[in-house]
Amino acid sequence: MNGVIQDIIEEFELFEDQMDKYSHIVDMGKSLPVLEDRYKTEDYVVKGCQSKVWLHAYESDGKVVYEADSNTAITKGIVAMLVRVLSNRIPDEILAEDMQFIETIGLRSHLSSQRSNGLNSMIREMKLFAKAIKQKNEVNS
Repeated sequence: MNGVIQDIIEEFELFEDQMDKYSHIVDMGKSLPVLEDRYKTEDYVVKGCQSKVWLHAYESDGKVVYEADSNTAITKGIVAMLVRVLSNRIPDEILAEDMQFIETIGLRSHLSSQRSNGLNSMIREMKLFAKAIKQKNEVNS
């Protein structure tokens, strides 16, 4: 299991109360680096999210790097967690990640259907970026 995922699972095991888990998610969002305003446009909005989520990705040394932001605290924390798990990995690792940790920490079962759909949209978009970078690299090699 990816070390970052294991860290997240262990962090959430510290909390018994769902509100404490939500507080931890909000705190994760606060640690997200500031996304440049040029990426806070409709071109970078993740479709299917109730809140505004902006996602930018680029390649660095063969790895995909994600940058993101949201206009709501919980969603910003969720996307921060996804960035933490998927960023700085090679495309094949990202595409193979089953994201099972989301169930393990009990997040999905406590999300509204709209937030759960948004979570799925964020994951799908991040995997699409990884797939596009992988295909670009295959064409160029």
